[in-house]
Amino acid sequence: MKILLAEDDVRLGKLMNHMLKKEFYLVDWVKNGKEAYDQAVFSSYDVIILDWMLPIEDGLAVCKRLREKGISSGILFVTAKDANENIVSGLDAGADDYIVKPFEFNELLARIRAISRRKEKPLEDAITIHDYNLNLHTHEFKRNASPIDLTKKEYQLLELLMRNQNQIMTRDVLFEKIWGLDGEVSDNALDALVKLVRKKIDVPGRPSLIQNIRGIGYKVRNSHV
Repeated sequence: MKILLAEDDVRLGKLMNHMLKKEFYLVDWVKNGKEAYDQAVFSSYDVIILDWMLPIEDGLAVCKRLREKGISSGILFVTAKDANENIVSGLDAGADDYIVKPFEFNELLARIRAISRRKEKPLEDAITIHDYNLNLHTHEFKRNASPIDLTKKEYQLLELLMRNQNQIMTRDVLFEKIWGLDGEVSDNALDALVKLVRKKIDVPGRPSLIQNIRGIGYKVRNSHV
């Protein structure tokens, strides 16, 4: 599942970003309303977690503009505003649900799952490329129906590449999505991760599923040839 997190509280944002990624979600984190709107329009998200009191443009205004734009992603307000009129305003603006700070992380996850079930367009269950299958709910990866165990980062790499199978994922983007902006990793960490994944999933004598685009990044190979 792909999530946009809009939260300007750095401490809370870091915690939520970390916890969501531990659940294998792909997360983009922004810190103001303008970035939240631009990112939601530019990219497709399953769920948008939107803080009410964002700088530049508040979450309520962002929510209204996204719905006017036709963005159908699930929207979950996260805020300290717990008055009934605030809840009504948020839902009337187009939000799907509302959670009040402070909250238990398990409750947040439950509300995210509930939103994903209620959306008219069901979330993608799995991605199949050639004889590979990646289940986006169980986080299970299979080749020819045989499961292959993956670490969290190995799974994240494959999900990023398979979700974007028709485009090149640059090294910078892959570093940011897998390790985060604050991740202190060496320059060759990505290449080492790709090597580990290839060792697990590739078929001897056949080109790797993961194609290296020299000097740019990686992409999924379109054919076995």
